[in-house]
Amino acid sequence: MLKQICQRFTRQICAVPKGSTYSTLSQIEIEFEPFRLHGIENGPENRAILTRDEALKYYRQMVAVRKMETEASNMYKSKEIRGFCHLYSGQSVGSLLTGSLLCRDGGDTKEIRRCHHGVQSSWLDVHSWSFHGAILAELTGKRSGCAKGKGGSMHMYGEGFYGGNGIVGAQVPLGAGIALAMKYQGTDNICLSLYGDGAANQGQVFESYNMAKLWDLPVIFICENNKYGMGTAVERAAASTEFYSRGDFIPGLWVDGMDVLAVRQATEWAAAWCRSGKGPLVMEVETYRYHGHSMSDPGTSYRTRDEVAEVRKLRDPINQFKSKILETNLVTAEDLQKLDKEVKEEVKEAIRIAKEDIELPLEEMFNDIYSKPDPDYKVRTSDASFHSSQ
Repeated sequence: MLKQICQRFTRQICAVPKGSTYSTLSQIEIEFEPFRLHGIENGPENRAILTRDEALKYYRQMVAVRKMETEASNMYKSKEIRGFCHLYSGQSVGSLLTGSLLCRDGGDTKEIRRCHHGVQSSWLDVHSWSFHGAILAELTGKRSGCAKGKGGSMHMYGEGFYGGNGIVGAQVPLGAGIALAMKYQGTDNICLSLYGDGAANQGQVFESYNMAKLWDLPVIFICENNKYGMGTAVERAAASTEFYSRGDFIPGLWVDGMDVLAVRQATEWAAAWCRSGKGPLVMEVETYRYHGHSMSDPGTSYRTRDEVAEVRKLRDPINQFKSKILETNLVTAEDLQKLDKEVKEEVKEAIRIAKEDIELPLEEMFNDIYSKPDPDYKVRTSDASFHSSQ
């Protein structure tokens, strides 16, 4: 079935010799499921060009974050990661592609609740153990973590990334505030504020919608609909499950969050919308979460194992993408095997660093609170502005 779907939605630009064992194409055109629109007459096209270089890049990124999440799960089970740990496997395309497409020059920003992938998307062009190590070290509470081990799973930070948030839905008004600052400063930057279907019913979300439209702020509100708010199915929690239309007076867009190119096409279109001064946009990314809400949730008491297995088999974003680019001879199996090996070695080294690095000493607990305090300002005898070396 998956093969038939790929053949249906993929149109090659030139002929491919049957049985080729080498790449013969430089690009292909892929057609995907049409977008659903709210308050918009003409949305993005449901087709896109994919080059060979882009295919290899996206595949590498997705494999890297999947491998990272798998190792994070293993390290949590072995008690090397403590506290909360919210995994993202299955629904990573939304955060991955939206962040990597926009957070390039330090101007555009994003924030999210499940933040492992959020902070990674700020650094996705970096291929080294340090890129992965900053995430795993943060999860293990070590000094080389992206927040020096102080943030853990839910409070990571990076260039152009304003952190995760432990309060359900609280990142939405924060995103609106960041967008207000951008407009006030006269830039053409935009903010991406990602939240889940469970947070979509929060009152602060609708307050943020109102203010964002009232002032035409450059913010894209992205609802990652993974079908379950913790353990509650969306149909049991929301009177309207068309989250892209929840903005009412704000235009909306529904996207297949399991399709890499659909997310890319929608994000680029939405960014152009905001930069043109038209104000905010609500984008629903329909996806699926393989793991439970957190590591303490097995994820099987409110859904069947067969349901999860079926999604993995038919809709997994990595497998779908891999099939498309292989069947069209855009890349070869050897190309992907090489990337798989590179990622495996990088993550292996990152694990070693995360395990061997040290924790910050206790006296640094109250450091890094203010960026520019008064010269003699102290917090419980600690230097509130001090930034220790990594």
